Amino acid sequence: MVMVRNAREGDVAALVEIGTRAWEQAVVGVADLQVRRDHARNAFEQFLSGHWLHVSVAETDGAPAGWAAREALDDEISDLWIDPLQQKRGLGTALLAAMEAEIVAAGFEASRLQTHARNIAAVAFFQKHGYSVNWLSVDYSPRLDRNVESIGLRRQLVADLPVGYGPGGF
Repeated sequence: MVMVRNAREGDVAALVEIGTRAWEQAVVGVADLQVRRDHARNAFEQFLSGHWLHVSVAETDGAPAGWAAREALDDEISDLWIDPLQQKRGLGTALLAAMEAEIVAAGFEASRLQTHARNIAAVAFFQKHGYSVNWLSVDYSPRLDRNVESIGLRRQLVADLPVGYGPGGF
């Protein structure tokens, strides 16, 4: 059974490992894993050590198996990482629903996120859950020393109210 809860400071080490393994899977063909792995691990360590209060954790059998975050506590889901060995078990869906509920509770009407455009599995996952491509860009990444295609996705979470006078608008 999947349970979503707030992260605890003691979860940081496990979440770093989950994030690193999921990142490795997501960047195949985009980044040199041998060169970038330590950098990714350090980035996860710094982020999670300083922002664990912004993180939700998905557990199975009492152990963390994925996590998601809204780094700026706005309408953007900045992170959603599932341990590759735990994928296809509903963890991502549960975390996404929790993030979307937080976004609506914070007063936002839509959710947005971004990933690299070659992350086909992530793009398909989000599209399956109602997200649409909002933008596509190509930017040079000094860290990777190459151009990286990024894709922005968006989902309306709160229905727009009709505009106009009287019931149902004009």
